[in-house]
Amino acid sequence: MSKIEVDTIAPQSGTTVTLGESGDTVNIPSGVTLTNSGTATGFGISWQSDIKTSAFTAVAGEGYWINTTSAAITVTLPASASVGDEIEFTDYARTWGTNNLTLNPNSLNYQGNSSPNPVYDTNGQHVRIVYSGATQGWIPTVDDDVTLETPQTYSADILVVAGGGSQGNALSTPKHASGGGGAGGYRTSTSGLTPGATYTVTVGAGGVQDVSVGNGNNGSDSSISGTGISITSAGGGAGGDGVDTGQAAVVQAGQDGGSGGGGGSRAPYTSGGSGNTPSTSPSQGNNGGTGDNANRTCGGGGGGAGQTGANGDPAGNSTGGDGGDGSQSSITGTATYYAGGGGGGAGYSANDGNAGGTGGLGGGGNGSAVGVGSNGTANTGGGGGGSRGDSGAPGASGGSGVVIIRVATADYTGTTTGSPTVTTDGTDTVIKFTGDGSYTA
Repeated sequence: MSKIEVDTIAPQSGTTVTLGESGDTVNIPSGVTLTNSGTATGFGISWQSDIKTSAFTAVAGEGYWINTTSAAITVTLPASASVGDEIEFTDYARTWGTNNLTLNPNSLNYQGNSSPNPVYDTNGQHVRIVYSGATQGWIPTVDDDVTLETPQTYSADILVVAGGGSQGNALSTPKHASGGGGAGGYRTSTSGLTPGATYTVTVGAGGVQDVSVGNGNNGSDSSISGTGISITSAGGGAGGDGVDTGQAAVVQAGQDGGSGGGGGSRAPYTSGGSGNTPSTSPSQGNNGGTGDNANRTCGGGGGGAGQTGANGDPAGNSTGGDGGDGSQSSITGTATYYAGGGGGGAGYSANDGNAGGTGGLGGGGNGSAVGVGSNGTANTGGGGGGSRGDSGAPGASGGSGVVIIRVATADYTGTTTGSPTVTTDGTDTVIKFTGDGSYTA
């Protein structure tokens, strides 16, 4: 602590007295008046005796003990400030790592940025901020880790498609056709990536081929998650099976998923599954079509990202329902359909003119009237096609999903895991994950 003696002779204009520590004093002799004819700064921080345990507005020139033992605290900084204004904050109970301190700059800049609000989350941290002017605003001169607390993001277009559902099998002797698999959920986003943050990618597998008497299998979810981003698309619903009640412990209708599976042709299990399950906004898929039991020959089409699966049609030569079309994206630079539903199966040995449903645009497998349906296309999220009744055919598999990130090439860091395919399109870089991995922004 220092002590400044002021001479009885008035100091010359322009004389500066700087006090650097809390507790510094100026000894003013009798008869001398100390006048501030400009902006007085540097007279130290006035530490407040009350321990702050809830939100408050800070005042320039003051220091605060911040106790976040019970909950995180947001402190609002002054709405106006002068160059040289100082405020200090200290983690009173060493709990900021559990319940953080957030500073609301109150329309002024902080480290040169107007957002986001800076967050301090290190136990025992001490922060001193000084106002530098409108351009950079408040700048921490002490914060223990000297971190940029207002990180800026850069834009990314993101496509997340889950694995498609497999179709139900048609292993039974009765001639029931199976429904097509529902497409994997389809979701898009334009999001901000935080530099230095790692974004973890999971690519869902297609529903596996069912080689026993029973229903098909739902596809697996695809996702991307990291700072500020959490997107999950649900696996496509399985197609309803084509077995008789006497040949399976459980005979199931089309299953719910990103898009619903088509219903099989065994009453009363002919209903299609519901799409957009679990619910998201905007919707990630559509319902599966209904199978028909009139001639035991036509399954419903699986739902697609852009269209509901068609119902099985018993009129004339029975036909499986078409799979719903997927949705089109140009994220890679080429307009491409993803997440098409699988076509429903058809066929009856006494009626050879029957036809399987056509798979939806976006990788949906075709249904069959002579045997096993077609698999959904890999890395499109397409549903598997339904099989012909009494074919003895196992279910067709759903197509695996895909996750694609598109960023400006100037922002692309080149730091990835999982060996994604990386291409360029104009001034942008496209990172296509066909398996699990990550991207560090």
